[in-house]
Amino acid sequence: MNTLEIAAELRTHHEVCREFLALFSDENVALRSAQTWDSAGFADKRKRLLPQLESVLIRLRSCREQWSQMNAGERARCGEINQLLRDVQNLLPRILQLDRENQQEMLRRGVVPATQVAAVAQTAVASQRPHFVAGLYQRHQAA
Repeated sequence: MNTLEIAAELRTHHEVCREFLALFSDENVALRSAQTWDSAGFADKRKRLLPQLESVLIRLRSCREQWSQMNAGERARCGEINQLLRDVQNLLPRILQLDRENQQEMLRRGVVPATQVAAVAQTAVASQRPHFVAGLYQRHQAA
């Protein structure tokens, strides 16, 4: 794999990350608004993006291997790849944080069953408000 192919794969990965960031940002705005939240549209977009992300990540692993095997001089000449790597590394924490905020907001609204929340989050919620999860299920069943 040459530097042009690596750059193309990184651009594809960067674009998928930007799509996730846009999705999670839109979802965050919708969750924080006073209106009723419609999860179907966001779930469809996630289902469409997840296979793309999986295939991009698989190809990205081979790109990283090829990149690490190149000599330092060759890597230094590829400024675009270095910039794309930095851009992707800057996007990932923002994406993860927005997704976490969205999950917390969905949990507060009672639209995510507690079994879908990470064990750590369940423990934190349960220790702060012991009957919170039971209340979520009661509200969810009533809807």
